[in-house]
Amino acid sequence: MTLAVGLDLVFLGERAGGAGRYARELISALLGVEPELRLHVFVSRDAPADLFTAPWAGAVRWERLPVRLSGPPVHLAARFGAVPAIAIARRLDVLHGPANVVAVRVPGVASVVTFLDLIWLHAGEDWGDARAIASTRRLALLCARHARRVLAISHAAARDFSVTLGMDPARIDVTPLGVRDADLAAPEAEAALRARLDLGDAPVVLCVAQKRPYKNHAALIRALPDLAGSGAILVAPGAPTEHERKLRALAADLGVGDRVRLPDWVSEAELEGLYRLAACFVLASRIEGFGLPVLEAMRRGVPVACADRGALPEVAGDAALLFDPDDQVAVTAAVRRLLEDRALAADLVERGHARVAQYTWEATARATLAGYRRALGT
Repeated sequence: MTLAVGLDLVFLGERAGGAGRYARELISALLGVEPELRLHVFVSRDAPADLFTAPWAGAVRWERLPVRLSGPPVHLAARFGAVPAIAIARRLDVLHGPANVVAVRVPGVASVVTFLDLIWLHAGEDWGDARAIASTRRLALLCARHARRVLAISHAAARDFSVTLGMDPARIDVTPLGVRDADLAAPEAEAALRARLDLGDAPVVLCVAQKRPYKNHAALIRALPDLAGSGAILVAPGAPTEHERKLRALAADLGVGDRVRLPDWVSEAELEGLYRLAACFVLASRIEGFGLPVLEAMRRGVPVACADRGALPEVAGDAALLFDPDDQVAVTAAVRRLLEDRALAADLVERGHARVAQYTWEATARATLAGYRRALGT
């Protein structure tokens, strides 16, 4: 049976982070696994321009809605009004929201939602303001109750949905994310990156994560005074937030302001370059629904250490040093070991390559398609 599927990517803007990466890769992988799939993709006026020039763009039917992501949240009204109406008119079988939200009561159309995580609930004000949390809660509970199937990107996330939201585990399909076997872009030259970020020839501790309190950049900054002998510099790119001011103040108070770089959002070429020059990758987050940057670092041959929380142990397996993110001694020790024990670092790199081989976007697509068909059979 040839499926007609709608993907609600109205949320997708230039800086959609991990959710954006998932959405883009999912389109390509779905078409790769099932070329006959009739795929309709709903986007706003703020959709990234390069979305429409991707190699698979011609195989997609674009449903462009006349709404923007900035200003009043009219895009939400469109997602619960215009998107269902178009889905019915196009006679779609499935409507899938890959970022926590989907219209759930669409006559004749099976609704599927990917819940990426419940960070907005567990982290509270560390995630956003009270109004945003309340709005997200209303939408999440609506989708949790009424979507035909719920997709989780890790087993840890699936357990969290069941325990925290009371979801029936039988309604949840686990569809782990994947990693490309090739770079997204040609990396920017190391010399140019080092010059622009004033890195000199120092070893770089890389952390790719949103600048929010639960991501725990502070633990990495607090590790730097004890790593003075290495001269290591922490580089943590990401869109600016209010929390960034506190991180800069902490670095200054500890006397390591000159060893912390918090650049704005970086291009794919810059990110590839940072992975190439990094001595190690460290993610000290207290909660993750998956932790895709961990696998992206492993794929690029960077030794990894990460927190033993959320889905991170599940994703990293035995290919990373795990530590308690609330134990500063443990955080510092993990970073030190990656920087100083080159035999360990080399072993983790080899383990990382093996680990990454277990996570492909093709597998994500196959599991997702199976979820669609289960939704239709419900």
